[in-house]
Amino acid sequence: MICHCSSCARAAGSPAVAWLTFPTACFSFLRGTPREFRSSPPVTRTFCGSCGTPLSYRHAERPADVDVTTRTLDDPDLFPPTHHAWLDDAPSWDHPGPDLPARRRGDP
Repeated sequence: MICHCSSCARAAGSPAVAWLTFPTACFSFLRGTPREFRSSPPVTRTFCGSCGTPLSYRHAERPADVDVTTRTLDDPDLFPPTHHAWLDDAPSWDHPGPDLPARRRGDP
């Protein structure tokens, strides 16, 4: 999905971030150990300690899942987004195209 929430946008310095969700048990970093920070009480984000690239997102209410920034994968074309989310937080000039479904804040 492509997330437009304020938290993701600020953490990445971007109007939106593309994420891919994996079961936590099936995901690991192949090299290095990312740095962590809490962007809000239930959320832990990781980033590369060398260059600052945002890498992952974990929410305390979803411990079985980890969201990974799609663009950091070796082949992001294998994982095209399925929808846009949190459009209520998007800047007024951020208008996603009609090719993907769009969800407002809090939509499942």
